[in-house]
Amino acid sequence: MSLEQASQLIRSTLVLALLISAPMLVCGLIVGIVISLLQAVTQIQEQTLSFIPKIIAMVVAAIVLMPWMGHRLMLYAAEMFVSGQVR
Repeated sequence: MSLEQASQLIRSTLVLALLISAPMLVCGLIVGIVISLLQAVTQIQEQTLSFIPKIIAMVVAAIVLMPWMGHRLMLYAAEMFVSGQVR
């Protein structure tokens, strides 16, 4: 394996990891912003009030998106095992 092939493999793996984790992170970001706005309006500064809804939203997003994430990972693994090359 050449240096170019290895760097391409690492690049595609990192892009896949980013693509798979992005929906959950965006969901946590949106919920965090909404909770922060509610805290600012109501002047409640409790730290657990923002932490627990974000965790719940991210777990729900992970459960809902699990088939899509599994499919992407299986396609990537099959491509690696069959061809040994990265797109």
